[in-house]
Amino acid sequence: MDPLHTQHGMPEAAAEARRLIDAWAAKPVPHHPTSFRDETEPPAFGTTPPVKQEDRRIVPAWAAGIAVASIGVGAGITGIGCGAWLVLQGLASVTLNSVLMVTLPFAGLAMAATAIGGAISKARAAVTKNVFEGPVTHHTEIHNNSTTRGAFFARTRNEIR
Repeated sequence: MDPLHTQHGMPEAAAEARRLIDAWAAKPVPHHPTSFRDETEPPAFGTTPPVKQEDRRIVPAWAAGIAVASIGVGAGITGIGCGAWLVLQGLASVTLNSVLMVTLPFAGLAMAATAIGGAISKARAAVTKNVFEGPVTHHTEIHNNSTTRGAFFARTRNEIR
């Protein structure tokens, strides 16, 4: 249903709308230039327009190395983070069996390390046994010579022989 060609509505409004649309469509479309080149010569002295300079940026080797290293570190950290996430997702449902299964390898390694350490210490222990037969006497003499000199800043000297 076209409201501009309706017989039952407002024919004056439809006629005015048609006239405005036709007047707008009859105007030419203005074309705006997309670029402009100034052909005038620059002045011999004073301010001159900027001169286009070629862009020849060279990245130093150390900067490129740091960029590559940072990408590698970022990828490595992302991998470690994904691995940790997977492990923690697996441990999210904590039960007694899951705790025992996670700690079992560590307990086994600790038990094996203790057994190996004990075996090494037994193997390195001295095999010889010194057996002394006869009376054992212990004789201790203490001679204490104590001298104090001075009154206010006294110094005490003890000689034990």
